[in-house]
Amino acid sequence: MHTDTRIEIDRDVCIGAGQCALAAPKVFAQDDDGFSTLLPGREEGGGDPMVREAARACPVSAITVAER
Repeated sequence: MHTDTRIEIDRDVCIGAGQCALAAPKVFAQDDDGFSTLLPGREEGGGDPMVREAARACPVSAITVAER
C-alpha cells in the first residue's frame, strides 16, 4: 500500500516510553538505549493504520506524521 506520509521521531524529545511500539509494532521499535526508532523501511509508515495512533499515544509528542 502506497502512502504519502512521512514519520519523524524527535530523538531530543523522546523519553523511551514505548507507547509507539505498543500501538504500531510493525513500524516502531525501541533501540538498545530504549528510545523510539523506526523499523527499517518504515519511514513512510508502510500504510499501517496505527501510525497516527502511535503518534497520539506518545506522552511527549516526539512523533510527527506529516502529509507530503
